[in-house]
Amino acid sequence: MTLLDAPKYNPTHDRRVRNLLITAGVSIVLIAVIGVGGYLLGHGWFFDNLMIEHRASNFLSAVQDNDLEKAFGIWLNDPDWKQHPQNPNYDFKRFASDWGPQSEQGPLKSYKVEISKRTGSGCIIQVRINDMPKKVFLWYEIKTKKLSFSPLELSTL
Repeated sequence: MTLLDAPKYNPTHDRRVRNLLITAGVSIVLIAVIGVGGYLLGHGWFFDNLMIEHRASNFLSAVQDNDLEKAFGIWLNDPDWKQHPQNPNYDFKRFASDWGPQSEQGPLKSYKVEISKRTGSGCIIQVRINDMPKKVFLWYEIKTKKLSFSPLELSTL
C-alpha cells in the first residue's frame, strides 16, 4: 500500500477516537486525585468521613439553634428518644448540662468541624466551638451511628 492508496479520511471516526482518548485521560486523572492520590495529598479522609462530619454538623447546628431535644435525638441516633427508656448513665438532663447555654463552653454561637479520623469501630471528630482554643472531640460509632464524647484526642501537625 502506498500513499496514493491510503484509505479515505473519515472525520466521524477521528472525532470519536479523539473524544475517547480525552475521556480516558480525564478519568484516569480523576481516579488518581480522588482515590489513591487523595490519600497521598492528605485529603482522602475528607471523602471517607464526609457523611460523618455532616452528621456532627447537624448535631452542632441543632445545639446552636438551642433545639436540645433534636440534638439529643441525633446524639442517640433516635429521633423518637422520648418514647424509649433512656440510658441511666447519660440522660437528657445531663446532656442539657453538657451542651446547653450553661455548659462549660457557654451558648454555642459558632462551631467548625476541623478534622476527623477513622479508628477502630468509629471515628474521632475534632470540633472547635465558639473559637475557643480548647477543642472538643466527639466519637461517632459507625455501627450504631451514635455520637458521644471521645476518650481520645487528635493531634494535628
